[in-house]
Amino acid sequence: MKSSFWKAGNPATLFAAFLYFDLSFMVWVILGPLGVQIAEDLGLNAAQKGLMVATPVLAGALLRIVMGVLVDHLKPKTAGLVGQVVVLVGLAWAQFSGIRTYEEVLVLGLFLGMAGASFAVALPLASRWYPPEHQGTALGIAGAGNSGTVLAALFAPTLATWYGWNNVFGLAMIPLALTLAAYMALAKDSPDCPPPKPLSAYLEVLHDKDAWWFMFFYGVTFGGFVGLASSLTIYFNDQYGLSPVVAGYFTAACVFAGSMVRPIGGLVADRVGGIKSLSLMYVLAALFLFVVSFGLQSRWLALALFMCAMLALGMGNGAVFQLVPQRFRREIGVMTGMVGMAGGIGGFYLASSLGYSKQLTSSYQAGLLIFASLAIVALLGLTAVKARWRTTWGAAHLTAAKV
Repeated sequence: MKSSFWKAGNPATLFAAFLYFDLSFMVWVILGPLGVQIAEDLGLNAAQKGLMVATPVLAGALLRIVMGVLVDHLKPKTAGLVGQVVVLVGLAWAQFSGIRTYEEVLVLGLFLGMAGASFAVALPLASRWYPPEHQGTALGIAGAGNSGTVLAALFAPTLATWYGWNNVFGLAMIPLALTLAAYMALAKDSPDCPPPKPLSAYLEVLHDKDAWWFMFFYGVTFGGFVGLASSLTIYFNDQYGLSPVVAGYFTAACVFAGSMVRPIGGLVADRVGGIKSLSLMYVLAALFLFVVSFGLQSRWLALALFMCAMLALGMGNGAVFQLVPQRFRREIGVMTGMVGMAGGIGGFYLASSLGYSKQLTSSYQAGLLIFASLAIVALLGLTAVKARWRTTWGAAHLTAAKV
């Protein structure tokens, strides 16, 4: 990476954004790695398991709009503090009151959704410090906080085996509180923060059809990533009879692949253009999901294909957010919330549809095939708009970034 990147922005704030995002994501998807043990204790069926792990994803999607408004009115650093306190309150309630029913798990999922809304804090916090030609790299590094899902998959099932799954929520408060302290010490708001908009202005961006395209594109890439991150522990347990701990390790490998390549996806998009990079990622993601939907006999082959799918989706996440700040730089707070919301809705759809697919057909195939089809639809949409984008806001005489 060129030294000019590190001189162009604020590395301490970029690290704080990554760290905040990372631990928030760990908590956001924690019901997924714990799903097998929770379902066994509460007697949940496949559809209930799917909805249980999907609820925090949907709550996070919707709360990203709220957080986007807070970011614009309070600036990112303060908005992040508010969100993290809400999450800590929810975890404290779960730890000290105890979760005894399916309904209480869903209520906890609503609190955990605020952790998912951290996306709308971390990305504007980092983005506003960097010029257009470094947006893909900066947001790729901040967005690599997706790797927090690896921590949840690696440690949550084991801690649940040792201490009981309810106590895992209390244990999660420790790194979350330490991260909040580091975030408050390191993060700084950019002097380039735009002035707050009136509430009525937040919907104006939806009059622009490009906003809808970006929401759809991210709904597929990030939706696929977080939907699989939330569901794969249950999938590997159901499909191959793996223990919760081993299924968690399999999930961690997949999520690690998808999260670690997000900065690479942003860097590649900076070099070759977000459209070209994203187009290839849709093709690969659709192909791998299509093949794995047939319920392969080998758990290792399934693991390899899911890892490849997550690599493509993670690279795609970086590519989408190389493009968004070019088109909506002054509205990046609002657009981060809107696009992030769409990504969360995509994840909710995938996670819940896998549960219902298993419940209704005794197979996960339908849920995986439909999502693979959505990747192809996204590819067709990107093909339809690329000429207009490259001759308007992405034209070479208007921006130094490659589109």
